[in-house]
Amino acid sequence: MTLTELAQIAQSVSIILAALFAIYGLDAWRREHVGKRRIELAEETLALFYQAKDAIESIRNSFGYEGEGTTRVPGLNENPEHKAALDQAYVLIERYNRHSELFSRIHSLRYRVMAQLGIEAAQPFDALNRIVNELIFSARRMARLHTQRERPYESEEAAERRSREYLEVMSIYYSGAEDDPISPKVQKAVDDIERTCRKIIESKGTLYALINAKLRKRD
Repeated sequence: MTLTELAQIAQSVSIILAALFAIYGLDAWRREHVGKRRIELAEETLALFYQAKDAIESIRNSFGYEGEGTTRVPGLNENPEHKAALDQAYVLIERYNRHSELFSRIHSLRYRVMAQLGIEAAQPFDALNRIVNELIFSARRMARLHTQRERPYESEEAAERRSREYLEVMSIYYSGAEDDPISPKVQKAVDDIERTCRKIIESKGTLYALINAKLRKRD
């Protein structure tokens, strides 16, 4: 083999190696970029869930403030007694409306989380949405109970049933009850999303970390 042929082979090998290194570098950049985006998404998601927990505590606060509930549009021929009861029941919805942008942001992240972190990662979003719906429904149930006319011949069983429903609604509407059904659900949703996000936030998210992970698996 002549020197010229050897030089051509060496040149071809160098071109191939340069191409491989270029592909390797591009792949490393892509993985680095994807990892960074996943970390940013995880951080944003976790921060919003923390905010949502505080918002729900504020929405369910048993302490009322003067003027709360008065943004409700009263119905036609609404008597003063019913208006006061309905305004009181509307306080939760009024408070929720002040945080509606936060919950909208969380809902808009759901599909990004599904796309980048997997479908299972969206479960805490669904749980949080169910909690919010349960709170709003409790306000509507409270309004109905407060304005429900007492029946003169109501049976003891019916009265007891209505009393149980009222206590159930109150335990959802307000926080602080011994058998609070909402706070544990909120905490579980936060814990679940935290487990998912922490794994991503605390990882390096780099090609170096990926190679190390593969080497550890081989060991």
